[in-house]
Amino acid sequence: MSMVLDRVSRGDCSDTEQDLKTVYLRTLRHLERLHRLLLDVIRDDFERDEQNDITAVQALLLYNIGDQQLTPGELRGRGYYLGSNVSYNLKKMIAGGYIVKKHAAHDRRSVVIRLTDAGKKICKQIDSLYDRQIQAVETVGGLAANEISRMNDNMQRLERFWNDQIRFRL
Repeated sequence: MSMVLDRVSRGDCSDTEQDLKTVYLRTLRHLERLHRLLLDVIRDDFERDEQNDITAVQALLLYNIGDQQLTPGELRGRGYYLGSNVSYNLKKMIAGGYIVKKHAAHDRRSVVIRLTDAGKKICKQIDSLYDRQIQAVETVGGLAANEISRMNDNMQRLERFWNDQIRFRL
């Protein structure tokens, strides 16, 4: 992506196109960086509690599962897992005692997963982290609820745009 930003900054595009492209690419960078920073914040919180047996990605996945029973495929389909190898993380979390898996009643070939008490404890820790952030996001971060709501609306529109790109091959 930085190669494209370099091309834009050299002026290989029209002014209008350059402005939109620069802003769009900057947005993409921010989205990537925000996700990595969220994982760093979670990792830091766990390190402060000297809890090093679970990764930030796994903790976030446990939080997203919550009280649901899901198949591994549903984790990706619902956007709960953004990585490429969900089976590796599930195997690690099963071995760590955070998740149990069982065969689905309707189809013995299918597997469903749910959190154990240890997994629910991690879920509560992430929820507590989010509660602390909510307490400070406006005063420290300078973001009011209406601003966050507008960001969410815009990200939802961008998500819909990208889904349409895939679905309709635009």
